[in-house]
Amino acid sequence: MAPDPDFEHPKMDQRRNIPPGLPRHNPIQSYWQDPPDEIADCRSTSDLPAEADIVIVGSGVSGASIAYDLLSSNPRMNIVLLEARQAASGASGRNGGHTKTATYRSFHENAKSVGTADAIKITNLEYNTMVNVHAFAREHSIPCDSVRCQTIDVFYDSTQFEAAKTSVALMDKSMGVDKTPKHIFHDVEETAEKYLAPGSVGSLEYESGSLSAYRFTIGVLKLALAKGLNLQCNTPATSIAKDENGSWTVSTPRGSITSKKLVLATNGYTAHLYPRLQGVIVPLRGVVTAQRPGQNMPQRGLETTYSFVYKEGFEYMISRPPGSKFEGDIVIGGGMHVAKDDGMNEYGNTDDTTFDESSAEYLLECTRRYFGPKNWGKDHPDGHNRRTWSGVMGFSADGYPFIGPVPGEEGLYLSASFQGHGMVLCFLCAKAVTTMIEGKDGDELSSWFPDCYRVTEERMGKKFQGRIKASGAPEPQAVEN
Repeated sequence: MAPDPDFEHPKMDQRRNIPPGLPRHNPIQSYWQDPPDEIADCRSTSDLPAEADIVIVGSGVSGASIAYDLLSSNPRMNIVLLEARQAASGASGRNGGHTKTATYRSFHENAKSVGTADAIKITNLEYNTMVNVHAFAREHSIPCDSVRCQTIDVFYDSTQFEAAKTSVALMDKSMGVDKTPKHIFHDVEETAEKYLAPGSVGSLEYESGSLSAYRFTIGVLKLALAKGLNLQCNTPATSIAKDENGSWTVSTPRGSITSKKLVLATNGYTAHLYPRLQGVIVPLRGVVTAQRPGQNMPQRGLETTYSFVYKEGFEYMISRPPGSKFEGDIVIGGGMHVAKDDGMNEYGNTDDTTFDESSAEYLLECTRRYFGPKNWGKDHPDGHNRRTWSGVMGFSADGYPFIGPVPGEEGLYLSASFQGHGMVLCFLCAKAVTTMIEGKDGDELSSWFPDCYRVTEERMGKKFQGRIKASGAPEPQAVEN
């Protein structure tokens, strides 16, 4: 939802100026990290190297993919990846497991704010990232329960539903029907019967997928390790500094490491190491639950993933596929609008050792309501809630990621601020960063990579006022052709 540019919540100035600090010790163990992988505490060398060709900070999808891409291009490169906690213990190990674009919701706003050409590039990048993530997992036999499927956005607000229809029409007109991801609208009866969601005003179906982002990221890290990556877990980067020779030094409790090129794949925590981005990239804590399905629900999993869209916001949901651990489990996140001060206290909040209890209670209640008592039935005899956890996302003032070199800071690169939408952004944004690091930034990259994602002085001067875009975020107004 786009904020009024002339309005700012009175608490936002306070919340955006809270330093993110380092990732907290002993976060709640997420559903996906039980148990942690064998490389969770990996240190490729017992001592931290004093030098490297490239240092990457952050072992999520972005950091892991950048390391893999660089080493695939040049196996002789000396790359050290620093992780403050266990491998993939940040947002990539704590999300809802959804590879869902929902780009139609932001297409109109993108076209208006950055132009139709970039709006089309964003649409294609998100779709192609989804496709490439699942194809990569399949090609490399990464055991992450990768599933390509359809998704359904169930609407409970007629304004949102009409806006969706108009936005899809605008996408078709701008991109051409044969080049636009296919969208299928369903009426109230179809939504209730086929998707077990009574009480809606209609729904929208399109391509999607689900996986364990934690297992996917671990898989990419293992591939990079096999190519020579030096992974140093439980090694927080406490500060960075540039010396007179143009090299970057990263300080850690285990010593310092120097490199000519430094990549911050630190998402919501980026301002801790680069304070100029304080208030520019703002952390936001979200809540996710894993629930046992009601006894009348399909016990081996639903065929589609879901979002539930209403006036105040949305929830996003997958169900665990047949054959996976805890098959049929419903994993659902959202509910921020019921948190204190309409969720305002979750901005600037990086405490993933706990979660907002009001949001968690809402998420447990809403699944019974969305599917209805007939479809849900009695709660599972072992209990409704299997696990609740939180994770930290990163948001920017204009709603776009920060990708590439930092102006005036030679050798410093960012891959951060993914708007709670990283599973359909990070993987191909990593390829873009790699291309830039290798000095190959030219027409080929510009042909598919959105200009609005690049780091500029202007973007770094914009202070965050509120979320503009997020996975499945509703647009509040009907858009025009």
